Formats: sequence, C-alpha cells, structure tokens
Amino acid sequence: MIDREQVHKVAHLARLNLTPEEEEQFTTQLGNILGYFEQLNELDTSQVEPTTRAIDVSNVTRADITKPYENREAILESAPNREGEFFRVPQIFSEE
Repeated sequence: MIDREQVHKVAHLARLNLTPEEEEQFTTQLGNILGYFEQLNELDTSQVEPTTRAIDVSNVTRADITKPYENREAILESAPNREGEFFRVPQIFSEE
C-alpha cells in the first residue's frame, strides 16, 4: 500500500519535519486509512448520485446592515495607535 519512503516524500512536500518514529507511525496509520478506502471501492455506487455532503445544508445568512456604533471612543481607546478619530496603521504603499 504505502511505504515509509512515500510518507517521507509527502512530509517533505508539506514541509513537515517528522522523526523516524513519526514516519513509521504515519505509515501504519495511512496504510490503514487506504485499506479502508479499498473496502469502500468494493461497494456498487453506480446508482448513487454524487454529492458534496452527506446531508443537505443551506447557508443561513442575514442582511448586512451597517449602523454607527454608539461608543466610538471605547473602540478607539483599545487601538494600539490612533490619530484623532481614526486608527493609525503602518503604511503599506510607498510614495513612489
């Protein structure tokens, strides 16, 4: 199924520094996971419609209504740096 060299390669691509013990552990765990998927491949799913989720889920959103905050000074007091009634942030664009 999957060997230690493949786990090492994937860890390298993911920029993970795994110890030899972790590589051995993940080799066993990933082998078990892939074995389970092999069992699932034995099922006849030709009559099953593809889905993205096991259950229907709809996103519940509310209207985005802006309104002024009553205690503006309290928010400005918590800012690390401010200038009058505004937050002061580091410059990200040069003058050029």
